[in-house]
Amino acid sequence: MSAVRRRKDATSPKHWQRMLTRKGKYGLKALVHLSRLPNGQLAFVGDIATRNNIPKKFLDTILSELRVAGFVQSRKGKDGGYRLARPANEIKVGHVVRVLDGPLAPIPCASRTRYEPCDDCDEATCQVRHMMLEVRHAIAAVLDNRTLAEMRGFGEDELEVEQKQLA
Repeated sequence: MSAVRRRKDATSPKHWQRMLTRKGKYGLKALVHLSRLPNGQLAFVGDIATRNNIPKKFLDTILSELRVAGFVQSRKGKDGGYRLARPANEIKVGHVVRVLDGPLAPIPCASRTRYEPCDDCDEATCQVRHMMLEVRHAIAAVLDNRTLAEMRGFGEDELEVEQKQLA
């Protein structure tokens, strides 16, 4: 049996940072799930978790953060659950991502919300910073101009075709 060695550099999984964490992805999936419910209807955490392949305990934590941020409302008890706190067309995807994952910028010196200067370069002439500012602006241009309602519509045509084929 041969052993596979992992290089300890910036490309190793330990050092690589995702643009969207699992927390952000699962939070968006849960919000899309809730956006499909009839107005005012509640969904159980277990149902959301099962239908979206999200670990329930992790989803509990995520939904709690989304509640504190004002994206969802919750009700405890036998008839409890979660629902959107406001219409899906009023919830910007960029706002959700920032709440769950933090800044959109790939590096701190390109962030608008959590800017930190670099200690190893001159920001005015740093080509990396200027490129990452452009990346940050492009990401923000998409996420800040898309709503949860628009996101909900992605892939619906494909889902309808699959359902027709199964019928």
